[in-house]
Amino acid sequence: MPTKFTGSYDDDGVSSERESTMLRAAMAADVAARASQTSVDDEEPARVLVADDDAATRDLIATTLRASGYEVETVADGQEAIARFARGGLDVVLLDAVMPRVSGVDACRTIKGLRGEDFVPVALVFAKTDPRSRVEALKIGADAYVCKPFEQTELLLCVSSALRVKRAHDRMRAARQKLERLRTLDELTGAHSFLYLHERLTAEFARAEKHAEPLACCIIDVDRLKVHNERGGRSLGDTVLRGVADVIKKSVRDTDVVARYGGDEFFVMLPATHFAGSLVVASRIWRDIAQKAFGTTEAEVNVTASLGVALFPSRDVRTKDALLSALEAALLEAKRRGGNRLCVFQQEGFIYTPTGEDGTA
Repeated sequence: MPTKFTGSYDDDGVSSERESTMLRAAMAADVAARASQTSVDDEEPARVLVADDDAATRDLIATTLRASGYEVETVADGQEAIARFARGGLDVVLLDAVMPRVSGVDACRTIKGLRGEDFVPVALVFAKTDPRSRVEALKIGADAYVCKPFEQTELLLCVSSALRVKRAHDRMRAARQKLERLRTLDELTGAHSFLYLHERLTAEFARAEKHAEPLACCIIDVDRLKVHNERGGRSLGDTVLRGVADVIKKSVRDTDVVARYGGDEFFVMLPATHFAGSLVVASRIWRDIAQKAFGTTEAEVNVTASLGVALFPSRDVRTKDALLSALEAALLEAKRRGGNRLCVFQQEGFIYTPTGEDGTA
C-alpha cells in the first residue's frame, strides 16, 4: 500500500514538510521528554495505543512517547485499534484519522460506543487541511486532536492533556464509589447503613404486601455497651460493635439484610421468613453473641444482647410503620425485663423466649 503524505512534494518525491517535522522531533526528543516528564512523575506509566497505517509515522510517534515515559502499543489500522481497546488496560488512544479498513474517525465512534466502567480518552491526528473531519470527530466525542505535520511538543501536549482528563475522571469515579459505600455501608461495622435500610425496607415491605409473603424483622440491642465504653475506652466499644455485627452477619442468609440501626443497635430484615423461622434466627443470634468473647487478648469481654422480633403480616401489623412500632415495643419490653432476652411481638401481647438467666421459655 502506498505511503500517505500530508505535505507538498519536492523534486525528489519526498515530503519536505514531513521530513522537517521528523527531524525537529528527533532533535528535540530529550528536551521535550524532560519537560513533559512532570506530567507523569509519581504516577504509574500511562499506556498509550497508537494507530497509524504509515509505519514511519507510527514508529516516530511511539519513539517520542516512550522517550517521555509512556508505555506504547502500536497497531496499523482502526479495526486493530478497536480490538485492542476491547481488551482493556489502556489510558489514551491516539488514532490517525485516515486509515484503511476502519478510519480513525469511525474507530473513535465505535470506541466511544463501547462504554465501560473506565473512561479512556481518544485523540485523533488530522491533516491541517481537513477541518470538516475535525468538527465531525468532536461531534462524536473525541477528547483531543493534533494536526500534522506537528511539532513533537504538540503531540506530547495532546497526549498529556488527554491523560489529565482521564485521571480527573478516574478520581471522580473513585470519589463517587467512596460516597456510595458511605451511603450504603456503616463505616465502623461494615453493616448496611440506616439510609440503605430505609430504602430496602420500603421496597421489601411493598414486595411482601404485593405477593402476600411474610416479612420478619429483628432489632438487636447490645446490653450495657456504655459500661464497656467507660471501662475499656471507646476503642473497646467499637471492637464489640464490629464483633457483634460479624456474629449477626454469619447467622443470616445472603438474602437477608443486616444494618446499623442506632449507636448500639442492629436491624435484621428476613424476607420471605415465617414466624418459626424468625425465632430460629433470632435465637441463634442471641446465643452466638452471648458465647463469644470480644476485644483483644489483653482486654476480652463478654456481652449479651436484647432482641425484639415482629412479623408482617399479623393481626396488629398491617403497615410498615406498624411493623417498626411492633419491633420497638418488643425490644423495649425485653430491656424492661432486664435485657439478655428475646421478645416477640405477636397478636395482643408478647412471647418471651428464651431468658438469659435459665435459658428456658
